[in-house]
Amino acid sequence: MTEITRPRPKVAVIGGGFGGVRVAKGLDDIADVTLVDPSDAFLHNVASWRALVEPEWVDRIFLPYDRLLRHGRFVHDRAVAVDGRQVTLAGGERLEPDYLVLATGSSYPFPAKSDEARGATARARFRAAHQELRDARRVLVVGAGPSGLELAGEIKSFFPEKQVTVVDAGPDILPGPYEQALRDELRGQLDKLGVELRLGSPLRDLPSVTPATTAPVSVTTIGGEELDADIWYRCFGTGLQTDYLRGTLADTRDEQGYLRVDDQLRVVGQERIFALGDIADADTNLAGRAMQQADLLAANLRAEITGEGEITSYRRGPTVAVIPLGPDGGAGQLPWIEGIAGPEAVSEIKGRSMLVEMNSVLFDAPVGGDQS
Repeated sequence: MTEITRPRPKVAVIGGGFGGVRVAKGLDDIADVTLVDPSDAFLHNVASWRALVEPEWVDRIFLPYDRLLRHGRFVHDRAVAVDGRQVTLAGGERLEPDYLVLATGSSYPFPAKSDEARGATARARFRAAHQELRDARRVLVVGAGPSGLELAGEIKSFFPEKQVTVVDAGPDILPGPYEQALRDELRGQLDKLGVELRLGSPLRDLPSVTPATTAPVSVTTIGGEELDADIWYRCFGTGLQTDYLRGTLADTRDEQGYLRVDDQLRVVGQERIFALGDIADADTNLAGRAMQQADLLAANLRAEITGEGEITSYRRGPTVAVIPLGPDGGAGQLPWIEGIAGPEAVSEIKGRSMLVEMNSVLFDAPVGGDQS
């Protein structure tokens, strides 16, 4: 391992999601790293639905940030203004690092993601959400994308007696650049699980009650069908977390709100400012792609800081989908598998473990152990 003599360059990573933690960890030994996040614990949200149906998973998916870095520091705060490499935090601290990495990701309705500042509070909220689900007999899932389908599969796998209905305005499940064979395979499995699909007719209005809360739910589709449930989940509505950008950085966003980056993930027009993951236009919004970008960026910055190694470029990857329907079901579209990956492959890749171990290693945390 290359040792760097002082002064070590300062690196600030804004956002501690899948990409941010890997960049921070990857540079911890050669730079003065500051990781900033509004929560005190990383949420492995890939397993959020599993924690909803099986609460013993809750302690596995929250990993305190103070276990991540050995040399650098974690700042439990939120960036409120970033203009060039000048970063202002809500608590008043100002940072002006040599290298700035923006990795603030996206928001998504609870319980797929959480906006709680304290891990203890977030864990309690997940356990309460589990009880709300247990108390419901009829479940309405609004959104037939990967998240909605995975949630429906989780609920029917762990609570087969519950009535689960998935509703979506689209004519088929899983909108996006996926093979029709993948949709057909998932529909077949959902049918065997007893999941009801209501497709092709938008809701007149969303339910008036809070999602993930047990209460009478009654909605009507444009086609006139009435749907009743005891609880509903909103499985759509991603929001990019870039409202802190100022000046030319704010102007670098494209018409959809993504930051434009070059093939080295450098924000266009900036020298030492980088963006990755959901907020960058480098690739699709997947945790796996954010981690690939983080590993490449960390390696490139190591090469620049140490003068050793080569600078490499990021290339957009092919379409990938791994959609579990409970621990033993699901299907996927994988570039290294001919045709559609079936339940056995999906269970092995993701369904049983929910990929928890890959981040437990980063945080030096035991898989399945107490993360409090």
